[in-house]
Amino acid sequence: MLSDKLMYWASRPVVKTYTGTMLKMNVKMDTGLPQGAKIIAANHPSTTDPFFVASMVGQQSFILINEVLFRVPVLGEYLRRSGHIPVAVGQGQAAMDAALQRLREGKTVMIFPEGALSPEEGGFKEPRTGVARLALASGAPVIPVGIHLLRERTKTIESNVRGETHYGRWYISGPYNMTVGQPLRFNGDAEDRPLVRRVAETVMHHIIELARQSEIRMNPTAPLTSLPATM
Repeated sequence: MLSDKLMYWASRPVVKTYTGTMLKMNVKMDTGLPQGAKIIAANHPSTTDPFFVASMVGQQSFILINEVLFRVPVLGEYLRRSGHIPVAVGQGQAAMDAALQRLREGKTVMIFPEGALSPEEGGFKEPRTGVARLALASGAPVIPVGIHLLRERTKTIESNVRGETHYGRWYISGPYNMTVGQPLRFNGDAEDRPLVRRVAETVMHHIIELARQSEIRMNPTAPLTSLPATM
C-alpha cells in the first residue's frame, strides 16, 4: 500500500492542476505559514473546501473529514491511503486522538470548526470545540482561514452511500477567495470547558473576519453586514 506521503505527492499535481484551471483562486496571506505542527482552521461553505485549502497550504496536511466520505467508492480509498482522519458520530475522541498524534509528529492538521457545511443561505454555524481542544492539548498554533465563494455556483449533489442518502455541496468552478490570518496561540487546560468554549469562539471570530476580507476582495461593493460579525 502506498504511504500517505507518497499518496500526497502523487495527488498534489492533480489538485493543483484542477485549482489552477477550474477555479479563480485568490489567496491573501498575512504571513507565511509556520514550520512544524500547526492547525489550519477554516469555514466550510462547500464540500470541496478541504481539497482547495490543502492546495493553498502547499504541504502535506491531515484533514478531519466526515466519515461518510470514507465510504464513497474510490474517494474513500484515496482518503484512507492519504492518512486523513475520519470523524464519526459518537467517536469524536478517536478522531481527536489521531489528530493529536499527527501534531506530536510535527505535522499539519486541518479542521473545519463548524463541524458541518456552513448554512446554505450564507453565514456561519456555531463552532464546535474540537479546534480548541486540539490547540490547548497540543500547544500548536491555529492558522485561521476565511473562505468566500459564489454560493449560486455551488451544486448540490445527492449520493447514495451504502443505502443512505447524503447531500454534498460541490464547488466545481468559479472565483474562490481565501484569506489566511496570523497564527493564534492558546494556553490552558483542554478539560476546562469554559476556556475551551472561549477559544473555539475566538478562532471562529477570526475566521469570520477573514471571510469578510475574502468577500470584499471578490466584491468591493459588498455591504459589511453581508457577513455577520457574531454567530
